[in-house]
This record gives sequence, C-alpha cells and structure tokens, in this order.
Amino acid sequence: MHINSTVLSGQGVLNDLNFLFKQHRHVIFMTDKNIINLPVVTKLIKTLVDTVHHFTLIDDIPPEPSHHDVINLLNRMKIANADLVVGVGGGSVLDVAKLISVLCAKENQLTLEQLLAGVKPSKRCTSILIPTTAGTGSEATPNAILAIPEKSTKQGIISPVMLPDYVCLIPELTISMPNHIAASTGIDALCHLIECFTASIANPVGDNYALIGMDKLFKFLERSVNDKTDLEAKLNMLWASYYGGAAIAHSGTHLVHAMSYPLGGKYHIPHGVANAILLVPCMEFVRDAVVEKFAQAYDLLPDANLNLTNEEKSHALVSYFKDLVGRLALPTKLQELNISPQDLPYLVDSALEVKRLMNNVPKQVTKQDVLAIYQSLL
Repeated sequence: MHINSTVLSGQGVLNDLNFLFKQHRHVIFMTDKNIINLPVVTKLIKTLVDTVHHFTLIDDIPPEPSHHDVINLLNRMKIANADLVVGVGGGSVLDVAKLISVLCAKENQLTLEQLLAGVKPSKRCTSILIPTTAGTGSEATPNAILAIPEKSTKQGIISPVMLPDYVCLIPELTISMPNHIAASTGIDALCHLIECFTASIANPVGDNYALIGMDKLFKFLERSVNDKTDLEAKLNMLWASYYGGAAIAHSGTHLVHAMSYPLGGKYHIPHGVANAILLVPCMEFVRDAVVEKFAQAYDLLPDANLNLTNEEKSHALVSYFKDLVGRLALPTKLQELNISPQDLPYLVDSALEVKRLMNNVPKQVTKQDVLAIYQSLL
C-alpha cells in the first residue's frame, strides 16, 4: 500500500496552511466539542472563513461514533459540492472525516451502507487530517472504525482511497489533553506498533515503521504525559502515533485489538483504555512465538540491558509493558471498568468474531485461550 500523504510537522504549522485553503471553494471542517474552543483551532477556523467561498462547520463528532451518528450527520449537512474536508481531532473525528471525504466525492455516489457492505470507493475529495491526540494514527491508516450498536461491536471500513492528501502534526494541539487521555492514547499507539511488528502478516516495510515508532514512543511517551508543555515530546509522540498508523497500513494489529473491540462496542470503554488493560496478558500469550521480534523491540528501550539473551529480553519487554501501564495509572482489572465474570462469554464470542484481526495473531489461539486472558483480568 502506498501512503502518498504530504506530512507537515512542527510548531507553528497552522500558520502555514493558507496556501492549501485558497485552492478550494467549499470546505467542510470537522471536529468535536472538546477541540472547537481551543485558541489555535478558533484561529484556524477564522482563517478558513476569511479564505474560502463556502464553509461548513461540524463540531459535534461523538467519541466512538456509530454508523447511526454518521447517517445523522449526512442527513443534516450538505456535502454535495464540498471539495475539501478538514478533520481536526482524535481518531473518531479523523475516521468520520475520512468517510465524509469519500461520501462527498461525486465520482463515487456511494452510501455509507454500501461502504459497510464492502463496496470499495474509487475517489475522495481533497482531505487534510490534523490529529489532536497521539495514539490512533488514523491520519496514516486506510481504516475508519464505526460502532455497530445492533451487534455490540465495531466494524472497520478499509480502503487506501481514504488516506488523506495532507497530514499536519502540530504539537501545540495536543497540550490540552488530560494526562489520562495522553496515557491511554499513547498505549494505543504502542499496541499498534508492537502488534503490527509481531503480526503473522508482518513485513519489512511495516516493521521499519514499527521500529522507528517504538524508538520514539519508548523515549517520549512518559515525558509527554508528565509535562504538557514539553513540545519536543509531544511532537515525537505525534510521529510515533503516525508511524503506528503507517504500520497498520502495511501490516495489521491482532490479539489486543480483537479483544478490545467488544469492550468498546458494547461497554463503551475508551479504545486506548481497553487496549491498555489487554496489552500485558496478550503480549504474555504471544511472547513465545515472537521471541526474536520482542528482543528487537526491547533493544530500543532507553535502559535496555543488551547483555541479556533474546529469551530474557522477550520476558523483560513484557515486564516493561506491565510497569509502564502501572506508571501511567491505567486500569489493569475488568472490574475497574464495571465488567463482571458474567460478561465473559459475550466478550469471548465477540472477540473471536473479529476474524480480520484474529487471523493476524502470530500463534494459534483458541476459545479457551481468549477466555483465559479475559479471566486473568478479573
């Protein structure tokens, strides 16, 4: 898969986007209620209003959006003549922006229902994606994930056509994140990187992205969480997240994400939190199948002991993950998420239904294996 996006990064990039806006007449600007009032976003909107002929603002994209949310959005907005979609926000906003960029392309004339059914788009209008969290990597993936309430799960719409024309990595936009959000989204990025690196469909291109991303994440995640003003750490985490998305585009996640889908789909657990609680037991499960890969990842840790054997390094990496989740004060037990033993049969069956990801697990996984992992979190 080719990622042809132009990436603009660094402090002050928002001041340099006017040249992109001047080329378009009708801009759809998409964000959420948490982002719309940030001073830098207010300034960006004013620039757009002053520059383009027609401006449509959508500022109520919900977290973990469902296909109903997107349908409601389409019913109340005019997208027919839009020629630029700008998405500013976390993964939910960026995923919806990618979908809208496809649905407003005249050449497609597709409905959301067709996309969910697997019909592949051929065109999109110009798109600019600007992440405000360092985790999902949505700006670098061909995926848009929607909740499907009727099935109490999530579904991915996947097409390289959804990859944006421009990506802007702007550290000033991430300083408003509360610490627990910065922590959970950072763990989401880590899951993307380590899962893609160890997936059964891993390949040299995806591995390269994953290694670069993990190197940045191991150095800068805790700095970014602990000091909101550390713009160097914030920018490097944006890049770690971007590389995680690029790794997904060339490889794919596996066990953590498959098992987290029902936690988000039915119980509405934030995606990064669901991944954080599953990271350690899932990595313990796959460790023996990916010892060499785990050793490579371990060597990137700032305080790695390079004298260990690969087997020892693989165990040490899992221990590092456990300590990291603890230092970031993220949940480690399902009861902390108000999930009880009675919920396990549903969770197990739903996770096994995510075959697109379960097929990427680097070793055979059974129903009993999945149940045991969930049970270990009680």
